[in-house]
Amino acid sequence: MEMQIELHSGDEALKRLNFRAYRMTDERRVTVFLPAPDEPQTKEIVTPWGGLLTATHGDYLVSEADAPADCWPIEKGIFEETYEIIRPGVCVKRAVILLAPLVDVTGGDEDKMVIVHTLEGIEAARAGDFYLARGVMGEIWCYPKEKVLKKMRPVD
Repeated sequence: MEMQIELHSGDEALKRLNFRAYRMTDERRVTVFLPAPDEPQTKEIVTPWGGLLTATHGDYLVSEADAPADCWPIEKGIFEETYEIIRPGVCVKRAVILLAPLVDVTGGDEDKMVIVHTLEGIEAARAGDFYLARGVMGEIWCYPKEKVLKKMRPVD
């Protein structure tokens, strides 16, 4: 059985990838995860692409405008550095996202599974369906190829 590839934000393999800068073009929905003191302070979230991530008190929960129930957590400091709330409940990503096709990690094998260790948990992705994203603090996560093609534009 073929081994899966695992990626962490500090891996040497990331230095060999040709990350390109992209900018998000759409508005997104946003709420802050603020449970009451007597409620659980973490929340497990299944992402729209099947990852299991953990939101902690103060994290932001972001979703596409057309799919508010499909959200993912973003750590508070990273959200505040990279997003802007433009009106209550609505934000835009002002920072560029660095993206590299996951097939660049697998040597072109679109079917190979890649395990990505994000700040909020572990995601498994089929290389042909995802890009690898790298953020402002060197954090990494999976980014659906379909979203890149529909909702992002390369930065020149």
